[in-house]
Parts: sequence; C-alpha cells; structure tokens
Amino acid sequence: MEVNSNNSEPRKTATITKDSIEGLMDTVRNLYLCDDIPWVIGYSGGKDSTATVQLVWLALKGLPRSLRKKTVHIINTDTLVESPVVSKWVKKSLECMDEAADEQGMPFVTHQLTPSADNTFWVNFIGRGYPFPRKKLRWCTDRLKIQPINTFVKDKIAEHGEIIMVIGTRKAESARRARTMAYYEKKRVRELLSPNQSMANELVFSPLEDWTDDDVWVFLMQYANPWGYSNKELLTLYKGATADNECPLMVDKGLPSCGRSRFGCWVCTMVEKDKSMEAMIANDSEKAWMSALLEFRSRFGDEEHDRERRSFRKMAGYLQGSYKQLYHGPYTKEYREMFLRDLLEVQKDINENGPEEFSDLKLITMPELRNIRRIWVNEKHEFDDSLPRIYEEVTGNEFDDPEWIDIPAFKSEEWNILKEVVEELYPDEELAFEMVYSLVDIENKSSGLNQRKGIADALEGAIKRTFYKNEEDARQFYLSQTERKRDLGGKYNALALDDSYDEPYVTEGDEETEE
Repeated sequence: MEVNSNNSEPRKTATITKDSIEGLMDTVRNLYLCDDIPWVIGYSGGKDSTATVQLVWLALKGLPRSLRKKTVHIINTDTLVESPVVSKWVKKSLECMDEAADEQGMPFVTHQLTPSADNTFWVNFIGRGYPFPRKKLRWCTDRLKIQPINTFVKDKIAEHGEIIMVIGTRKAESARRARTMAYYEKKRVRELLSPNQSMANELVFSPLEDWTDDDVWVFLMQYANPWGYSNKELLTLYKGATADNECPLMVDKGLPSCGRSRFGCWVCTMVEKDKSMEAMIANDSEKAWMSALLEFRSRFGDEEHDRERRSFRKMAGYLQGSYKQLYHGPYTKEYREMFLRDLLEVQKDINENGPEEFSDLKLITMPELRNIRRIWVNEKHEFDDSLPRIYEEVTGNEFDDPEWIDIPAFKSEEWNILKEVVEELYPDEELAFEMVYSLVDIENKSSGLNQRKGIADALEGAIKRTFYKNEEDARQFYLSQTERKRDLGGKYNALALDDSYDEPYVTEGDEETEE
C-alpha cells in the first residue's frame, strides 16, 4: 500500500506484476492439460469476465496447437433486457472471439444464452402480470440468468460427466464475496477447484480471486486483447458509466473507481436508481435517447402506486394476507395493456429518433409478444385479444403470428357488448364482468366433445375466483374464513387476524408469494 501525502490515508495500488501474471498463465495451462474435463467461462462483457477470458486465451495461446484440444465454452447470458449499449458491445465481442478463435486455432466456442421464450421478463411482467421485482419478490434473476446457465451446464455435464466453470469472481468485490470464496476454498476437492454449492459435478476455478480492481485494469491495459477487441473502449464504457466521468486506475481509499460501475438490466427495480445509465446519459449527449428507458422504468417501478394497479387476489385467484389486509397479486388487464403500449411507444421512438445503429432495436421481441398474447387469451380468458390491436395502433404494422389458431365465435365486439350489459346490470359488482367473460370463454373453448373433460371444475374455479363484490367483501370473507379455522382448531394464518400494524407495513409484505 502507498500513502497519500495529502491525508496520510493508505492508497490502493496494483498488486500484480509481469512475473505473477506469467505464473498464473502457467497455472492455467497446467490445469487445462491435466484432464479432459471441458471448461466453461462465464462472460458478461464487464471488466472481470473480460480479464478472465483474456488471461485464459493468452495462457492457452502459449501452448502448441496440438495440445489445444479441449473445448473451452464461453457463455454469455442475454436477459433480453440488458442495457442496449452494453448488449451491442457484448454481441460484437462474441463475434470477434469466434473469428479470432478460428484464425488462431484456439479451442474457444461462444454461446449466447437467453431465457426460454415463455419465461422472459416481459412475458412474466406484462403477460402474467408479475409485480415488478423487489426484495421480497426477486423473481427475475433465476428466470433470466440462472436457469439458462444451469440448462447449458447440465447438458454439458450429461455429455461429459463433469465440467470446470471458470469465473471472474474476486474476493475484493465485497466482504461477503470474500467470506463465501474462503468458505469454499476449504472444501476444494482438487487444487484451485472449488465445488459449486448448487450444481453437482461442477468445479469452479477463479483465477482472479486475489486481484483488486486496479489489478484488473492494469492487466487489461498492459496486455493487448487477443481477440482484437479494444480494452481501451471497455475502459471508456466504464468511464462513461461513472458519475464523475473519471476512471483512475489508482484510487484513494473510499473513492469510487471504474471497477465499481455496474452494468445490468435496464428494467432493474432492485436498485432505486440506475446510476450507470444515468451517468452514461449525463456524460454523453449522444446517449440522451436512453432517458426514455429510465423514464419508463420509473413509471412501472412506482412503488407508491403499485398496489392499486394489482388485483387483490393472488395469481391463482385465492386470497392471502396479514394484519387484516389482503396481499395484492398480478397487475390488472388495464395496467398490463398500458405497460405494453408504453413499451412499444418507447421502442418506436428510439427506432425513429435514436442513433442509426439502434434503428432496429427490439425492446420486446416478436416471440415474447406472441407468448403474451397466448397468456392473455388462453390463460386469462381475455378473448377480446387486444394485443394485436395495441401493436398495430402503436407500430402501424400488422401483428405477425402465423401459428395463431383463431376461435371465431367471440371477439372484441362481443367483449364490448358483454361488458356494457354486465356493468349496466351489476354496477356495484367489480368482478362480475370477469366472472362472465371467464365462464363464456371456458364454455366456448370446450365446445367439442373431446374438450369437455374437466369443464365443470374449470367453471367452478372461475366462479370461486370472482364471486366477491369488491376487495372489502373479499377481505371480510378471508378474515371470517380464517377465524372459523381458528375456532375449529384447524391450521390457520395467525398474522391475518393481527391488527397491530398499519397499512403501510402491509404494503411491504404483500408480495410474499408470486402465485
């Protein structure tokens, strides 16, 4: 450590040397050659994963071609809601890797993984109506990142018996990360290889585990990128995502460095503000078009008004609550349609008025839109089939869905007539229209003899989900039902009858389950 002459505080410096890097490359080569277990390197496009791929690439390049036989898979997970700038950067980098690996005779193969088309962020948020992610309902990470990686890794384990996952995690990232890595060091089954806590037959190699942020940047700046991509441009990307637009390699203790910039999903509501994107916009006027993304994220991530946007029933239609209030479940039809329209309008604006390189940017893909349509019509019984209409109104283009099987009996015209009649007859029954359109749709889709199986249960289920007059009626029903269970000695939710907390507390706890 050096000492800052101005304040006598210790100053972090890079700890790596040319000799230590060469020694680490020797370690990588020896580990690569000692068995036939394939390697998988996680690559996000950030500094740590870039340094990891670069280190392994340079190490293996020091081997004769005849010894570079074992495949090294480089995987990147595209959540489909990555920052557009970072996403474009990563895709170009992967293309360069493929070209360079072929030219240099290197054993690298790239894979860009994505969530399954029926389990993306927009399909769950707009399609199913999942509340925006938060601490008590962080449904996004597993679906968008972990599941695609686990599927890939399991396939490779099934094929080869086991794999070695090479990742850029470092102890210096956080105290928690350091403790976790130290814990698994003690459980190593082979030198340098730790077991994966959640995946059998996967061993983890973290070559940068003892590096600091400065070590990473020094390595990236002093060693040329072997697949022909610019590490200086990566530094510029981090610099632009830092609030003060500075990116020193040596920083005073407690001051931010480029190493602490974080790139992630632009829709992320797990943080109050997307500081990286805000800094990009503030530091570069040519990125002002991304402001529309931040504004849209702020609108749908508005926690103050979120509760009123959602049904007082859970996803499956049942009631759940605590402190004499009901937990709210998925977004209502009105808000799901509003979010979709807003998203398509933002996409159209960027395509028409943003930079030329983003003129074909798809914030939501056509497969996602098709899946949302099927959820709305087939699972939620919304036979007015509003998605094609919204799409055409916003984009001016016909909605392309060649595999859609249309049921012609009831469409938007019948929907509107039915709504008008029900609201006229039962103006105080908030769920009457939902009950009627659900029953009509279930019966309509079960018109054939071979489709009648289970229809009685389906009709009964629709009635049970919608027979409440309004939220207050449902709340009283839930409380009386809970009291009855208590009085009869059955299992019941004691918190439901506890009135020791006020409503603001309840709104924090109303996302305990997503279904």
